[in-house]
Amino acid sequence: MGLHLIEIAKAVAPCSHALQIVDGAGWYGATALNVPDNITLLKLPPYAPELNPMENVWAYLRSNKLAITVSDSYEDILNKCADAWNFFANDPDRITSITQRDWVTVN
Repeated sequence: MGLHLIEIAKAVAPCSHALQIVDGAGWYGATALNVPDNITLLKLPPYAPELNPMENVWAYLRSNKLAITVSDSYEDILNKCADAWNFFANDPDRITSITQRDWVTVN
């Protein structure tokens, strides 16, 4: 997570600040996590999937790409998950339709 935040920090415009919204995963609150000065982490409240668009992504992948499958090995599971993710990641219109919130306004 620290390396990920460093990469985000590099992309933040000079004299700007980024807000990274995070869920309740433990590594966001790890004492050893160094958050760059130009990033603030905003933790979502527990049990608030409507605020986390990734919940819709996981639900979509489970329902449409990973449901009703049988895997012969751990490698097979990894390959199916990678194929599902790549299918999703290569379709920007699908990403927008699944993660968009009608109640969010951008000024």
